[in-house]
Amino acid sequence: MGNELHDLFSLQGKTAVITGASRGLGAGIAKGLAKAGADIIGVGISDMSSTQEEVERYGQTFTSIQMDISENGRPAQLKSEVLQQVDRVDIVVNNAGIIRRSAAEEYSDEDWSAVIQLNQNIVFQMCREFGKHMIDMGGGKIINIASMLSFQGGLRVPAYTASKHAVAGVTKSFANEWASRNVCVNAIAPGYMETDNTVPIREDEQRNSFITSRIPAGRWGKPEDLQGAAIFLASPASNYVSGHILCVDGGWMST
Repeated sequence: MGNELHDLFSLQGKTAVITGASRGLGAGIAKGLAKAGADIIGVGISDMSSTQEEVERYGQTFTSIQMDISENGRPAQLKSEVLQQVDRVDIVVNNAGIIRRSAAEEYSDEDWSAVIQLNQNIVFQMCREFGKHMIDMGGGKIINIASMLSFQGGLRVPAYTASKHAVAGVTKSFANEWASRNVCVNAIAPGYMETDNTVPIREDEQRNSFITSRIPAGRWGKPEDLQGAAIFLASPASNYVSGHILCVDGGWMST
């Protein structure tokens, strides 16, 4: 029974590509997948040595690829570079993203374009490029990072909200086409998490207090809180799960 349960959630022998792996949610997910046995290829624009140390502490390999993937065509380039180092990719976590804040009536075209490009267009290209590879290899798992703002409107973040609604739609669209080809495409929608992106909100005492009071768990989430969901969606345990947006939010969406 023990071995069967272990095998159900094991990622031993699997390789995962994770974008935005230097810190925050990406680093937390990388550590979680490594705990379950996956080797990690981290993609980012800043130093990933801290993530590498944690991954190697669990006995797994970590390969760092320094790349700004925000330009069109970079996902195809990334796939090419990755497949020069490994024979196959089993798991992709599309975590890299940005947020720009401003009142809606003052929101600039530049901020809108930058956020939509990375959070939406590049996620689409990553799914398409690595999905092709997974179909050729006979299967795989793609995990997109959505948001509470895949369901809600938010404040002062129209581009982020639009992009995260799109992430949910892209996830479902690819899932419909690829589930029969053994490629499961799902998403995790984190609640309010303690990351660099949320520093301005957490430093606003009034808003921080309001948000915390509405979270049934009574606290903000931490990157480590996503590890169980990521392991589940990356492992054989979720082989019949496709097109799902899994909320990891301390109960926020239930209120």
